[in-house]
Formats: sequence, structure tokens, C-alpha cells
Amino acid sequence: MATNAGSLLNSRLKAMIIPREHGAWGMLLVPLLTGAVVAAGSGAGITALALFLVAALSLFWLRTPVEAWLRTSAIKAHSPHERSVVVKVLLAIAAVSAVALTALFVTGYVRGLLVVGALDALAFATQAAVKKMGRRARMPAQVIGAIGLTSTAAGAYYVATGRLDRVACALWLANWLFAGDQVHFVQLRIHSSRAATARDKLRQGYVFVAGQVVLLGLVIVLSRLSVFPRFTVFAFVPVLMRGTLWFLRGRQPLDVHKLGFAELTQALIFGALLCVAFLM
Repeated sequence: MATNAGSLLNSRLKAMIIPREHGAWGMLLVPLLTGAVVAAGSGAGITALALFLVAALSLFWLRTPVEAWLRTSAIKAHSPHERSVVVKVLLAIAAVSAVALTALFVTGYVRGLLVVGALDALAFATQAAVKKMGRRARMPAQVIGAIGLTSTAAGAYYVATGRLDRVACALWLANWLFAGDQVHFVQLRIHSSRAATARDKLRQGYVFVAGQVVLLGLVIVLSRLSVFPRFTVFAFVPVLMRGTLWFLRGRQPLDVHKLGFAELTQALIFGALLCVAFLM
């Protein structure tokens, strides 16, 4: 019984300290990599990129212990021991992020990072407000939160080049559009796991189909307007095919872990193709 109690306590502490949103790690890191790779052709600042990576990861990590300490998450810090551990971890992560951000500010990256940070804060505040609307608002809240996560594309490009320009904004927008499609598809898979035929899937996923069409049209228009490079549309082809083929297949049992790895693969493919489009 003592062993079981200890294991339960450890699992609770891990849940209060380590971020549980595994998909969010991909939404954070893949855009960051795209910004860094595209900036590489402009003589990227490796030191600034390393500092930005540390700052982005620590700030993202900080959210979990803060929510546990404030008791706004599903698993809250109740006992004095739990609150003590959470506070220690919280302060350690905050110190790391403060050092990284201070180093970036001192070297001249104040204005751009403050702009990106302000937009991130607005996105996460809006997400928190939308979450309070109930279960039906869960997916819109996740899509709004993805605005903040994918901002690492613009941030990485900025600290590497010193420019928060059209390219930085285009990278941010492209990564957010992709992330929004991923969020919608994952939610569709979860809520339609029992759909056996194409008709059943279409009945439950017609909004997603419409979203796929709108996404493709929007990317084409933005490419024509030179907001995106000409070949950006090809970066979205694999994820659009993934969404279309799911409707044509029979019933597929829901395996959350397998779905997560599949979406991570899609994100890596998208990131690679997006980099090629921008570098060309």
C-alpha cells in the first residue's frame, strides 16, 4: 500500500510539473525549426537561436506548474508537499526563461520579441476565455492557442535575422493554418471513432471537409498575392490528402498514440516542404 501511495504521488507530481499536451510540443518546435532553417540563408545567429529555443521551451513548460499552483488545471497542488515541489520547479524554470530572455533583450532583440510576446499573450488570454464556454468551444480554443504556439516560427526567424518582416509573418501564418487543420482532424478522429462508412464519416465531418476546401483555396490565394511563396501549396498537399483519404477508408479503430505519431510525421513533412518553398 505504501508503494502504491508513493507511485500515485509521483504520478501526480509529474502531471503537475511536466506538460501533458504532447501535440503542443510539435506545434511549438516544428514552426521554430522552420523559422530557423529559412533564416539560415540570411546568416542565422546561432547563439540568439539557442537562447530563443531555451526561452520558448521554458516558457511553455512554465504553464503547467503555474496552473497546478493556481489550481486552475485538472490536477491541482493540494498538500503542502505538492505545493512546495511545484513552487520550486516553477521558480527554477522561471529563472531559466528570465536568463534567456534577458540575454536576448540585452543583445538588441527587445522590440520584435515584445511584439510577438504581446500577440501570444492576447491569443492565450482569448483561449482561456473561450474555454469557459464549455465543451463545444474546446476545438476553437485549441486553434486560438495554436496562434501562440506557432509564433515560434516568427520568433526564431526574427532572432536569427533581426527582421520581423513579411517572411516572418508568412511563416507564422502558414504554420498556424497547418496547426489548425491538425487540431480539427484530431478532434474529428476522436469524436467519430465509431463511424464505419464514408457516409457516416461525412455526416460527422462535413465541417472538416469544408475547412479543407477553404484551407486549400486560402493558401492558393495567398500564394497568388505573394504573401506565401509560389510552391507553398505543395507543403499542404500531404495533410490535405491525409484528411481526404480518411473518409474513403473503412472503419479505423482509434489508437491515440498511433494518431499522435502520425500527426507528428505530418508536421515534420510539412515543415520540410515549407522550408523548401521559402528557400526556393
